Amino acid sequence: MVNSFQARYRLNNGAMIPYLGMGVFQVTDQQHVTGAIEKALEFGYRSFDTGAVYNNEKLVGEAIGHSDIARDDLFISSKIWNGDQGYDKVLTAFEHTLENLGVDFLDMYLIHWPLTEMYTETWRAMERLYEEKMVRAIGVANFKEHHLANLFVKANVKPAIDQVETHPLLPQNELRAYLAEQGIAHGAWSPLAKGALFQNPVIGEIARKHGVHVDQVILRWHMERNTITMSRSISAKRTLENTQLFDFKLDAEDMKRIGQLETGKRVGPDPDDVDFMIASMEKERAMFS
Repeated sequence: MVNSFQARYRLNNGAMIPYLGMGVFQVTDQQHVTGAIEKALEFGYRSFDTGAVYNNEKLVGEAIGHSDIARDDLFISSKIWNGDQGYDKVLTAFEHTLENLGVDFLDMYLIHWPLTEMYTETWRAMERLYEEKMVRAIGVANFKEHHLANLFVKANVKPAIDQVETHPLLPQNELRAYLAEQGIAHGAWSPLAKGALFQNPVIGEIARKHGVHVDQVILRWHMERNTITMSRSISAKRTLENTQLFDFKLDAEDMKRIGQLETGKRVGPDPDDVDFMIASMEKERAMFS
C-alpha cells in the first residue's frame, strides 16, 4: 500500500518511479498542456507520461523545460508507436522523441502495443538503447501474458513495467499475478475507466463514507494495490485533489466491495484484436494530427 504522494516504486532494474504520475493522452492544446504541467509540477508531480502518437511530446518538453525542477528529480516516459516498430525505425523514432522532449535521455520507454511479428525486433532495439544508457528503464504497454511469454524467448532484458488498461471494471487480476511472478511492475492507464464508474452507487457510497470524491476513491484503490498509475486531467483543482489520496484509507470492506465490480469491460481496444486495434488507433492518431 502506498502511503504518500512522494512514494516511489523500485523497478526490477533499481530505477525509482513515482506511483502517481500525469498522463497527457488527448491533450494537444498548447495552453492546456503547459498550464496542466506547470500546475502539476507546483503540486509536486514528478512523473509525466506521453507517447509519440499523442502528438504532444514537444509541448510536454517545453512545459517541463520552463520549470526549475532538476532533471534528475523528474521521471519522463514515452512510447514507441506501431508505425515506428522494427529495429532501425525504433532508433530513429527515439531520436525524434528526445528532440521533441528536449532531453538527453528518457527515464522510461515503452512499446505502445504488441504489434504482431514486430515487437520482438522492436524490443531488441530498445535493449540497445538501454545498454547505451539512453533510457533508464524499458517496458511495454498493453501486453498480455502470451505476448510477454513470447517476448521472453528472445529478450535479454525483462520489461520493467507493463502498462495496461486497469480499473475496477477490469482489475487485471490474472495478469497482475503473472507480472508479480516475473518481477514486472503493473502500470495502469485509463485508471478511472473514462468516467464509467462516476455514477456507480458502490463507489459513490464509499466516497461519501470517507468524505472524498468518487475519482479519489478509484485512484486510492489503485494505490492500495501498489499500481503505478497515470491520471490525466487539465483541471488544476482535480490535479491537486489527486495529491490528496493519502489523507484517507480504504478498509478491507471497501476493497472487497470494489473488487466485486469486475465485469471485464474495456474502455479501450483489446490487445488481441490487432486489426481493430490498428484501425482504431490510426483513426485516433488522424484526429489529433
